[in-house]
This record gives sequence, structure tokens and C-alpha cells, in this order.
Amino acid sequence: MNTIDFNQVYSEYANRLLYIAFRYTQDRRWAEDIVQEAFIKAFKKIDTIEDTKKLGAWLSTITARTSIDFLRSEKRNRWLLVDSTKMEPTMSHNINGGNTEEDVAIRLFQKDVDRSMKNLSKEFQEVLVLKVKYGLKENEIARLLGLKSATVKTRLYRARKQLKQVFVQ
Repeated sequence: MNTIDFNQVYSEYANRLLYIAFRYTQDRRWAEDIVQEAFIKAFKKIDTIEDTKKLGAWLSTITARTSIDFLRSEKRNRWLLVDSTKMEPTMSHNINGGNTEEDVAIRLFQKDVDRSMKNLSKEFQEVLVLKVKYGLKENEIARLLGLKSATVKTRLYRARKQLKQVFVQ
């Protein structure tokens, strides 16, 4: 295999990877950080590339996975925002600029869900927000709230059931 000039690789693929990271994060600064992280990961494993024709796809995959990992960690780091009035702007659905009618329908549905969640008990709201809006797993929620995992699962089940009844009627 030929040696790979990493400076050339960077100049050739940096914009493409920035675009990929931005599509995930919708934030240019985060996207730039993710691209840097992706290039560091790639640099460490560059010797594992067997076919240099697939370098772009390989880098794109690394960037996409790094973006997803970053978003997951950001969701987990923001669990302290429990007040739904503070969470709503930060955790709202990412609107991709595609279909305006669909975007409006999604926002209206989110408002209906948020309003309905206010009718749930505080215990149900707590676990549901951590699960749905922040993507935490049951055992993480249990550890965070000092509960048993079975208690969290029961509360999630009951909270979803109550919400479903509101929307079925």
C-alpha cells in the first residue's frame, strides 16, 4: 500500500466531513469540533486502510458516528434542565427545512405532548422527560434519580399509557 499524505487527505475531505457533521448537529462550531475529532481518530487508524479508493467513505462513516456519539453525550449532559419551559427551545425537534406543513404539524404535536405531560404526576414527568427528550436508558435514569430500575420501568409504562389515553380520546 502507498503511504497516505494526511495533509492532502485533510484538504480534500474537510469540507465534505464538515457538511456531514453539520447535518447532524445544526451547529457550525460543534461540527468543526467533530471533524477535528474524526480526523484524529482517522489519523490513529490510517494504517488499517486497505483500499485508498474507499478513504472518503471511511472518513464519512467516522464523522457520522462521531457526530452521533457527540449528540448522545450532549443529551446526557443536559439532564439538569428539568423545567419544560427551559427544555422546550433546546430539545425541540430539529426542523430540516424540508416540508413546512410537516414541520408545523410536528411542532403542534410537540406542544400537545408537552401540555399533556403537565397533567402527569411529577414522578411520571421526570422519568419520561429523561427517557424521551434526553435519550437516557432506564438504568441511567434509576441511578440519576436514586430509584430501582424496575421502578423506572413501571413509571415509564404508566406515563406512556396515560399519555396514550389522552391522544386516543
